[in-house]
Amino acid sequence: MKNFIIDMDGVLVQGNNLIPGADEFINRLVSQRRKFLILTNNSMYTPRDLSHRLKATGLNIKEKQIFSSALATAAFLQRQRPNGKAYVLGESGLTGAIHDIGYVITDINPDYVVLGETLAYNFEMIKKAIRLIHYDGARFIATNPDPSGPSSGGLAPACGAMAALIEKATGVAPFFVGKPNALMMRTALNYLNVHSENTIMIGDRMDTDIVAGVTSGMDTILVLSGSTTKEMIDKYPYLPKYIKKSVAEIEPKDFDD
Repeated sequence: MKNFIIDMDGVLVQGNNLIPGADEFINRLVSQRRKFLILTNNSMYTPRDLSHRLKATGLNIKEKQIFSSALATAAFLQRQRPNGKAYVLGESGLTGAIHDIGYVITDINPDYVVLGETLAYNFEMIKKAIRLIHYDGARFIATNPDPSGPSSGGLAPACGAMAALIEKATGVAPFFVGKPNALMMRTALNYLNVHSENTIMIGDRMDTDIVAGVTSGMDTILVLSGSTTKEMIDKYPYLPKYIKKSVAEIEPKDFDD
């Protein structure tokens, strides 16, 4: 029986709107008692917040069924430098995850500058981050490389765009923890307690979701309900195993051996 790791934005929801048929797809997974995990590069919200947001659209997904780049980033920091210090640019999803591993969030000699998604980047905080990296040698970590993402009003800038600004100012490239880094995929597989050969990655982006699945040894399904059109696929040197218009077309039983 196949397990599923599923991107959120552009796959299940578009902004605050349910993608038609996503609720029925989740219901099929639940009724067939399949293991699945919602995997998102969005670091703004806690899993509890995201569960509430998804329930408001009609998706009954529990807090423990959601794993974000914020959680993956916190796990990485704790393995690298336990009980360290970080200067964080992000929302409660990221700051909460970093506090939960015992880190101190501070601008005084931090081990890391950690950049995540936020609704409003503060220019003074950006200057502080640049100076901590440039002058004090803080290591630069970013939750995800997405330069932009879908929202209810259309395309919106994302973490990768701000990371590029800080990299340009400091000459220091960030280490991205989120998709397509295989680190996040392995962390998610371990969290779900499944193996890559029995798990399928579903996403709407070739440059994060699909390449992450491919490099992690998973079969992949690209859905065309988000950032990628069918005409864009051939621009990449790798391909999804399956292409669907949306998750509404996915019957989990069809992928079992």
